[in-house]
Amino acid sequence: MTSDGSDADGLGGKGGLHLRADDQPVSEAVPADLIEVAGAIKWFDVAKGYGFIVPDGGGADILLHVTTLRRDGFQTAHEGARVVVEATARARGLQAFRVLSMDDSTAIHPAQLPPPRTHVAVVATSGLERAEVKWFNRLRGFGFLSRGPGTPDIFVHMETLRRYGMTELRPGQWVLVRFGDGSKGLMAAEVRPDGAPFPASH
Repeated sequence: MTSDGSDADGLGGKGGLHLRADDQPVSEAVPADLIEVAGAIKWFDVAKGYGFIVPDGGGADILLHVTTLRRDGFQTAHEGARVVVEATARARGLQAFRVLSMDDSTAIHPAQLPPPRTHVAVVATSGLERAEVKWFNRLRGFGFLSRGPGTPDIFVHMETLRRYGMTELRPGQWVLVRFGDGSKGLMAAEVRPDGAPFPASH
């Protein structure tokens, strides 16, 4: 049941048993202020070790840590998946303490994601060109591509990669990119693996 007393998705019931996949006792103290919340996975990055849940009732996102996820028998959390958790208030907001249930049937494939929301999007003004990864930092969420000596670098954001089904880039790797003018220079609008078929021009 959610904090507003509803259980619209019917997911809360099966989580009521609080069963653990490894059937081991919880070693940490159970917070006294736990509230049950249903929502959807906003994003989750295993490499970073955390992600966020958008609660159904509105309000701030809920932090979901990978150790909590794994402890409760789940390997990862896919964007759009329905989840029911018990959350506790921390200094920076709500954090999931226990994962009660997860339903992947509503998860979104990266290619179906909406346009990026957390950084400025750019309209592509180039064709699909081949470029080399100059530098990329997954934890910082961005990097740069180069089309060769004497050409300006192309900024590429992690969310642009996610939108086209890629999770990271390696220095020296070649990709196909469409780019446009951003506020601080050239910016990738589309990134695909090198060797991927070129989309039809019409």
